[in-house]
Amino acid sequence: MSGGAAAAAEPETTAEGGEASGRKGRGKLILLVAVPLLLAGVGAGLWFSGVLPGLFGMGGRSEQKPAEPPPVVAALFDMPEIIVNLNVGNRRASYLKLRAKIEIADSRDLPHLQAAVPRLQDMFTTYLRELRPEELRGSAGTHRLREELIARANIAAHPVRVTDVLFVEMLVQ
Repeated sequence: MSGGAAAAAEPETTAEGGEASGRKGRGKLILLVAVPLLLAGVGAGLWFSGVLPGLFGMGGRSEQKPAEPPPVVAALFDMPEIIVNLNVGNRRASYLKLRAKIEIADSRDLPHLQAAVPRLQDMFTTYLRELRPEELRGSAGTHRLREELIARANIAAHPVRVTDVLFVEMLVQ
């Protein structure tokens, strides 16, 4: 048995390295692979969190917010007063007096809408002259008038987007 015990102890002390050098080689291999991976992971974390770019003066996270575009705000535009005679056929003359405000989606488009006022007045006046007094009666008539004026305003003021026409004064006489 003593020969067997000596044989079992021999592989650790052999000149070629045997089992003992294999275990030490694996430990070194793990260190050589794990340490660079760990350092790369820590470095990537510091880089993407903004710490490393800040240390190197590469901008990182700045304290100033980037310039944001102004928010889109709706705006109202006062249309000039329109007075037209309505289509009554052979009956006594009837007139419509209309004051309206035009609502646009973006207040930055007000100069474009101002430039389109002559076209708007022409389209509104032409449409209103063809109306009969009966077509303006009741809330349904007012609603139809509003929808028609919005459609015409969108055509006349293109590319400005008209969202609504608000009646300030509407008098049929």
